[in-house]
Amino acid sequence: MKKMNKKSKKYMFVLAVFLVVLVLIGSAVFVYYEPYQEKEDESEETAKPEIDNRIDPYLNQGLRVEILRIRNRRLLDEMTSPSIRMKNAPSFYWKVIVDEKEDDSSGSVGLGSTGTYVMWDTMGLEGRSIFKIKDEQVESDVTIIITEKVKKGLFGLRTEDVEKEKINVIYNYQTGRWSSEDDFFMDDDGYGHYRGKNYDVWFNIYQSDIDHDGIPYWTEVNILGTDPLMSDSELDPDNDGIPTSWEWRWGYDPFTWNDHYNLDPDVDGIENIEEYKMAKWLADPFQPDIYIETDGMQKKGLFDVKHIFFKEAQQMIIERFAQHGINVYIDDGWPDGPVNGGGEMLPYIYDFDDVSGGQILSFYRHNFADERKGIFRYIIVGNKAGWCIPAEYNHYDTIVIGSNLNSYLTMKLAFTKKQIIVVNAKGILHELGHSLGFMTYTFPGIDITTPIGFRYPSMDKEDYKKYLNEYYSVMNYKYIWGGFFGLRARKLVDYSDGSNGAPYDRNDWEYIYLPTFQIETAMHEEEIDESFEDQEVVIKNASLISNDWKYNQDLTDQYNKKTTHIYFDDIKFDIKVYDYNGTDEDQKGNIRVYARPQVYPTHTVWSLILEGKLDKSNEIHFYSLQEKIDEVYDRIKNE
Repeated sequence: MKKMNKKSKKYMFVLAVFLVVLVLIGSAVFVYYEPYQEKEDESEETAKPEIDNRIDPYLNQGLRVEILRIRNRRLLDEMTSPSIRMKNAPSFYWKVIVDEKEDDSSGSVGLGSTGTYVMWDTMGLEGRSIFKIKDEQVESDVTIIITEKVKKGLFGLRTEDVEKEKINVIYNYQTGRWSSEDDFFMDDDGYGHYRGKNYDVWFNIYQSDIDHDGIPYWTEVNILGTDPLMSDSELDPDNDGIPTSWEWRWGYDPFTWNDHYNLDPDVDGIENIEEYKMAKWLADPFQPDIYIETDGMQKKGLFDVKHIFFKEAQQMIIERFAQHGINVYIDDGWPDGPVNGGGEMLPYIYDFDDVSGGQILSFYRHNFADERKGIFRYIIVGNKAGWCIPAEYNHYDTIVIGSNLNSYLTMKLAFTKKQIIVVNAKGILHELGHSLGFMTYTFPGIDITTPIGFRYPSMDKEDYKKYLNEYYSVMNYKYIWGGFFGLRARKLVDYSDGSNGAPYDRNDWEYIYLPTFQIETAMHEEEIDESFEDQEVVIKNASLISNDWKYNQDLTDQYNKKTTHIYFDDIKFDIKVYDYNGTDEDQKGNIRVYARPQVYPTHTVWSLILEGKLDKSNEIHFYSLQEKIDEVYDRIKNE
């Protein structure tokens, strides 16, 4: 091999330096370009999609206003008035006005030939009005009016139309939501529910929507990122058991798993998964509800009285709870209820045993719809009975009351139909109280009656008399049998307001615990028990919170400073915040908020009301649909 000369070596050196320079330049370019590319990719990933501000490119705009239920509120006062005669049901109709266009139901509704509703409650008789709206209109003014036909003149031969309620809201076609002072999301009486002075009104408003899921096009493309041509009424992208459309309506994130099987934000014992199932029957996850299925019993013969939960008695109880912000729904034969729903007439039984229950278990299993257990209380109106018991396990969800001629005439001195209905309501309200936590161990006046010492053998006789006379509540037997004790007792279809003062009276409404009907009760009643004092505690630890979640005092303090929730008119709540302490990495940073009403000594458990997340600064954050809407509005405003 020939040796390189100096000139060749020089060329080789220059070439090597050139190659090294190229490598260095290439490396520098790579080092510079790669992070830049990553940043550019990140920018592309986080870039917000362009806003589509159209109302609906697929359909001409239209609006539907549904009148779901109208309930007159005057019957309770009418039934507790001194008058012997029962008032006739009111005659009324509804009117809907949208952007000065009007539609009304007069002449086309009701079950008779009057063309109006002649009844106290229209449950199950929904109606609707349809309006064509100018395309790309953003808002509409919607007014609902309830008008009564009031009789005039000496013989009531003439009628005058009198406006009794007027509800006004502004509907937004971008968000599918409405608001005003009369009704707005998370208001005191429920979204789509207006509790007026004379009428309760439930309604719904929605616009033309090509995929029929109720979510407007604008919201689907700009807020949720869902397909406006595919219905979200069945899709469940987060696999939490509830579809997107329901979660959107009630402000949950449809793409984040929520524990809807345990979430109970209004602490009424009806968890979100059950609220979703009851949506057709006006369930609101943020308003306390009581659902009741009731069956009657066949008459023994021609001279027997009806063993039923009278409709007027139902309205009396519904109204009493409405006055305290609690909605009561009673199925006594809903037209499309489930098999073994309400309104059945059970075979005649002379008497039931108040502990063993007689034939109650068979009725509970075969006449009370299985899918309703844990949602509904079950009320049987029989011949001779008067108690609330657990049919299965130890939760008090089953009520049996008596309805017979002998007790009406001799014990309750109810001689007219009106008096019989009032006594019917009193008895059911009393037993219903036990399913709300009013037990004998929570207050000595509960179930007290004569003879002295019969219910509470060890109680001092003078104390016994004080409780008997001063505890002014239907939970006191003295005030169930109102006919014997005069007008004041006859008028009482209520729990006590505590006006007689402690220690012998209390405000019952401050001790209500709605989930009592579905939790294990603290006391166990046995056949051998001779009095209430013989009952024994059967619960040692009622906590149902998983060990994977740990109580955090700092987060609890943070939550209480930032957040307020309205639950009931009469009850305050304790709050605890837990953060995740388990091994599931997907749960890290999650928090849960639990609530328990301050109703001691009524037995309670903690209820899951809210779920959220922690940021890097350990600050609590909750999903807010309205915040997302506001962000889009801000972008539109600033672009």
